Amino acid sequence: MATNNEIRYLNPPTVEVKKKKYCRFKKTGIKYVDYKDAEFLKRFLNEQGKILPRRLTGTSLKFQKKVAQAVKRARHLALLPYVTDLLK
Repeated sequence: MATNNEIRYLNPPTVEVKKKKYCRFKKTGIKYVDYKDAEFLKRFLNEQGKILPRRLTGTSLKFQKKVAQAVKRARHLALLPYVTDLLK
């Protein structure tokens, strides 16, 4: 029998290391969010087609507003769906 000193695991215990969130727009120097680029905008949508919040994407407030406006314009022009089952 194993004592307290000899505890063995089948898999090593996972330690979650939080990555530093960053704004991909500031990092790459993007100044304009193009609403006609649907593939790029899909990165900011979940499977149902909803816009992901800043706390998940790491986008700054300034660019989150621009992304939201671009997604809404793309939906209006039918480049992106309003609602879907599996977008990705």
